[in-house]
Amino acid sequence: MTRPDSPAIERVFLTVEEVAEALQIGRTRVFTLIAAREITSVKIGNLRRIPVDAVREYATRLVQLEREAS
Repeated sequence: MTRPDSPAIERVFLTVEEVAEALQIGRTRVFTLIAAREITSVKIGNLRRIPVDAVREYATRLVQLEREAS
């Protein structure tokens, strides 16, 4: 439980499900992007986590590719 006077903690890693929700794609597609090394991920024990910055970088690359294709 978070105390009202405690500062919010900035998230560093996201779960696959959170990335899927943020990008509005499915979990399977996120795993495909990880396998293709289009999105960086790390293992923490048995857990797969994606750095927040990796999601932003992926989105930026998509926008750049779209602009180049136009």
